[in-house]
Amino acid sequence: MNSTGANVVRIEAEALRALAERISGPMAQDFERAVDCLHSCGGRVVVTGMGKSGIIARKIAATLSSTGTPALYLHPAEALHGDLGMLVKGDVVLALSASGETEEIVSLLATIRRIDIRLVSITGDTLYNGSHTRRSTLAQAADVALDCSINKEACSLGLAPTASTTAMLALGDALAMALAEKRGFKEEDFANLHPGGKLGKRLARVFQLMQSGEAMPRVSPQTKMPDVIYEMSRKGLGVTTVVEGTKLAGIISDGDLRRLLEHKKDVLHLTAAECMTTTPKTIRANEFATTALNIMEQKKITSLVVVDDAGQVEGIIHLHDLWGTEMV
Repeated sequence: MNSTGANVVRIEAEALRALAERISGPMAQDFERAVDCLHSCGGRVVVTGMGKSGIIARKIAATLSSTGTPALYLHPAEALHGDLGMLVKGDVVLALSASGETEEIVSLLATIRRIDIRLVSITGDTLYNGSHTRRSTLAQAADVALDCSINKEACSLGLAPTASTTAMLALGDALAMALAEKRGFKEEDFANLHPGGKLGKRLARVFQLMQSGEAMPRVSPQTKMPDVIYEMSRKGLGVTTVVEGTKLAGIISDGDLRRLLEHKKDVLHLTAAECMTTTPKTIRANEFATTALNIMEQKKITSLVVVDDAGQVEGIIHLHDLWGTEMV
């Protein structure tokens, strides 16, 4: 049983290796043309496929959408019964079919041409894997035809789509990642498209998590230490900013208080200006929360003051604020 499982993985890995060689070799020009076609799309990329290819098509559409390329899945059978209205001029159709002869998809070709929509196909019709004489109906109709053919399925009967769907999915991922790179898709773009879930939390910005306004502990340089301690206790962060006007003058933490008490018996008559750390660690509001966490870990501190380029205080972010991000 173990040998069967390992053999399946080896066959699929070999299919991917062969696909990679085609993308960098004989299929390189067509792959680049497909990327250009999808990149210049003025509408949506409409991904379609039937059966197992349809499951792969759904995943490819989701990957495209999450990396900056508007995409949707169109069920080819439903399209023939009214859903063709989803297709509009300016869209690009990305059609998946292992044989290239899937009846429901071939039936869409006339409408695709009538609307004057560009078509990119992904088929397993051995376009590059041997002779060029056998080309499927879908591949011949496409503006750009990409080949994900395989030598054999990983199924011992050679029937269940295994290596073929793996290769089809990988080719779709390759298109999506090449498109994202061509668009200049960045980490912050990914964060904007994934506001929920673990990824969204990990890509949160400081301004989304920081304490600001009345929630931010704040005293003036002239504030006496009893009032400083009260502000620190009231806001519950174990720290307070010292602000002169709108600009950061310093910070006082629980650690500062402990060190003061070790060296001075009576600190209550002092002012915030006499007790504060004048060069606290700061961060900008648009930085990633992960950056704030890295600074805290490196400096062994629990909070950072959020300031703008002019040194004006915008908020404070505490280690507690990062707990919900699942980073700590």
